[in-house]
Amino acid sequence: MRIVERPGRPPSSRGRRFARTRLRTQVLVSQCAVVAVTLAAAFAAFAYSNEHRLDREYQLRALAVARTVAAEPSVRQAAAAYSAANDRPGGGAAGTPRATLAAGPAQTVAEAARARTGFLFVVVTDDRGIRLAHPERAQLGRKVSTDPSGALSGQEVLARHRAHLGDEVVAKVPVYAPGSATEVVGEANAGLAVSAVRAQFLRVLLGGLGWLAVALLLGVAASALLARRWKRLTLGLEPEELAGLVQEQEAVLHGIGEGVLALDTAGRVTVVNDEARRLLAPAAAPGRHVGELGLTPRVAEALRGPGRGPVMAAVGERVLVVSSRTVRRDGRELGTLLTVQDRTDVESLTRQLDAVQAMSSALRAQRHEFANRLHVVSALAHGGHLTETTEYIDTILGTGPLGEALPGVDAVSDSYLRAFLSAKAAQARESGVTLVVGGGTWVAGTLAAPVDVTTVSGNLVDNAIEAARHGRRTPALVEVELMTEGSTLLITVADSGDGVSLSPARDVFREGVSTKQHASVVGGRGIGLALARGIARARGGDVYLAEPGGPPSAAELAEPAEPAAGAAGRTGGPVGGGAVFVARLRDVMEAGT
Repeated sequence: MRIVERPGRPPSSRGRRFARTRLRTQVLVSQCAVVAVTLAAAFAAFAYSNEHRLDREYQLRALAVARTVAAEPSVRQAAAAYSAANDRPGGGAAGTPRATLAAGPAQTVAEAARARTGFLFVVVTDDRGIRLAHPERAQLGRKVSTDPSGALSGQEVLARHRAHLGDEVVAKVPVYAPGSATEVVGEANAGLAVSAVRAQFLRVLLGGLGWLAVALLLGVAASALLARRWKRLTLGLEPEELAGLVQEQEAVLHGIGEGVLALDTAGRVTVVNDEARRLLAPAAAPGRHVGELGLTPRVAEALRGPGRGPVMAAVGERVLVVSSRTVRRDGRELGTLLTVQDRTDVESLTRQLDAVQAMSSALRAQRHEFANRLHVVSALAHGGHLTETTEYIDTILGTGPLGEALPGVDAVSDSYLRAFLSAKAAQARESGVTLVVGGGTWVAGTLAAPVDVTTVSGNLVDNAIEAARHGRRTPALVEVELMTEGSTLLITVADSGDGVSLSPARDVFREGVSTKQHASVVGGRGIGLALARGIARARGGDVYLAEPGGPPSAAELAEPAEPAAGAAGRTGGPVGGGAVFVARLRDVMEAGT
């Protein structure tokens, strides 16, 4: 949620700074809390396991000492002797003076073991639980304060209980008679004060607390680094700002009429809208590499060289203008952004407008010529020269403007094609080139797809006019021949230029390939032939180079060829020397009425 000071006004910088600081602090505190709770739980488990481990460890130590004392031969003999004396009245350990017990072998061995191990006590009893050895002399000859039945029954006992010396961790083992492994004549006890175990436990906990503090500091430092990295990865934007950007991006990307394709620095798609998929690559999706999209060479070249300006590219039967630029933020490169505009309709309208303008120029020239002829007729008539007037009228009678401009066009029944050819002929004349209609021309019916036909034929004728204009052969000629086969239209365009100099010659159809200068045209050249072939193939046809032609020989340059018959008469023969292109367009004609 964004902080707003009042309706209709953006949040203040202080409010935004407060929101960012608060969120960053909350994230850091949350991470630290998680680390602290996790470490506390781990420490509690560590303390619990170590407490039980230390209890068990000290019980096993006590067991080892008790077993050692119980296995001593002198202790076994003393315990057996006192146990046997218990059957006599007034005998046994209970009736023996404490001084005797204190000087006995059991007390000697037990005290020596206690001194070596530092245990709280080491006690030896007979089979009735009467103490034969004890660290306190006053306790000799008395019965032990805890139940001795477990050890006297032949079992080893590990326990933690309270006795007259305090809380103890104790181990009890049976003492067997000499030479016997089954006859129990007493027990040996060894024990430690619980306070000693707790002291050791506290030392372990203090060591653990030290490691806990180190782990907590590392966790806090890692949380701070993660928060800092998160801020860097999100470019300093807050979650509500990121959510707003996503919503705005979706609205903008799918609302604009241009295609947008964004790549990261590794060449993977990060953003693509529906228009980009429609125009460039239907398979484009976030996460896919640009090499998997099947982009045309011209588009791929624009991506590899961002910032070079708009580039025109032919993708299928569409003419696109693509622009790419590198995206940077805070001095860091984020990737490449490619924008795509569909210029197919604009290019089609431009070509139609060029044809109309060429026709208008031709009509203006013919109007001027016709006015001049009328002036001659008027002058002859006013001068009374009726014979000359009649001869002059007979000379110009029967030759209409279009028929005189392009002989052989009457073999084309479609008015759209006739106007197109006449306009191209006028355009060619302005460039010093003669356009003739081939003798094999025969077009029956009307155009069903005039835009596609004029786009393909216009590109071929324009290229032929340019080639003938700049060629070294004279005169400069272009021959167009059109034939129909049902609904299919065949177009052949030949020129008298220097031919196609590319090797291999088929590269002339490759997008972006041109023998002309690119700098004078926005977006570059090399689009027309690629677009024409794309349109033809989309209709099941094709455009191909039938004859690449070649430069004129020395003989041709020394003796210029005579103009073709079609240039001076009704129809002409084939133009030799230059390139010949053939286009086959299917389903573009309708039967004539």
